Amino acid sequence: MPKYSIIVPVYNRREEVRDLLESLSRQSYNDFEVVIVEDGSTERCDDIAQSYADRLQIQYYHKSNDGRSIARNYGLERAAGEYFVFFDSDCVIPEGYFSTLNGELETDYTPCFGGPDAASPDFNATQKAISYSMTSFLTTGGIRGGKVQLEKFVPRSFNMGFSREVWEAVGGFREMFSEDIDISTRIRKAGFKIKLLREAFVYHKRRNTLRSFARQTHVFGMSRITLKLLYPDSLKPVHTLPAVFTLGCATLVLLAIFWRWWAILPIVVYAAMLWVGALASTGSVKVACIAVVTSFIQLLSYGSGFIKAYVWKILLGHGRDEEQEIAMRRGK
Repeated sequence: MPKYSIIVPVYNRREEVRDLLESLSRQSYNDFEVVIVEDGSTERCDDIAQSYADRLQIQYYHKSNDGRSIARNYGLERAAGEYFVFFDSDCVIPEGYFSTLNGELETDYTPCFGGPDAASPDFNATQKAISYSMTSFLTTGGIRGGKVQLEKFVPRSFNMGFSREVWEAVGGFREMFSEDIDISTRIRKAGFKIKLLREAFVYHKRRNTLRSFARQTHVFGMSRITLKLLYPDSLKPVHTLPAVFTLGCATLVLLAIFWRWWAILPIVVYAAMLWVGALASTGSVKVACIAVVTSFIQLLSYGSGFIKAYVWKILLGHGRDEEQEIAMRRGK
């Protein structure tokens, strides 16, 4: 019986799965199995999984398309390990990941953990810029595992894990946006300890285009209001900052157009701070320039999604039915 079960939901990501499995095959600690759950993909990766069968313990399943949370739960029900680790299919795992994780758990056991993400040196410029935008204190306040944080760390499904005991007590993932924040909240409310393991990081490719990145972060903003409906005390001041930023940018632009041009200077100063921060972090002028764009996309898309959902679901009261529906969904 393997100590760890790695569970990966997949939807039409053949080449990403190949990169992920290749990185797992190079781990210095390998007491784990890999459970691939293909969620109704039309471009199946069973042949890729089979090609690694001589190097990895692999279980491969193909099921109808029900969503990534249902796929993870499907894998949970079939996994043999005593500890479950979750990666997204677009992750690449550093060679020492499981040595680090196992050492941390043996030294100071925690029933639930999460780790940060980073950009691999071989990522393209857009991927590196998006990675900076999603991990910089200037854009997220460090809530995704940064060294300085404005909020208590919450594990994310691209790099998190919990014990079989946690699963049996709390259940699995609900099919909803920000399902990882939901299950992390339920785990914490059930009294289990959650720990951030900074050294157990993954390389996360994220989105490849600015349009898809904008759509993703817009949904993140909307889902934050859904989480507030489920957990009224979960909304913190840091979560409102992108909405404040969005409204502030709109106000400054209007003032610059109809009043004084220099009203836009705070936006220029912030853009300059982003550029300097990205340059210092990545060492690339090109990535730094793109990072200014991706950072504004992230904040404005998240902020607009947050505002839209707040008005529709809270001020106009249309979120009650969604709250009841999600609350009735079983995580197992």
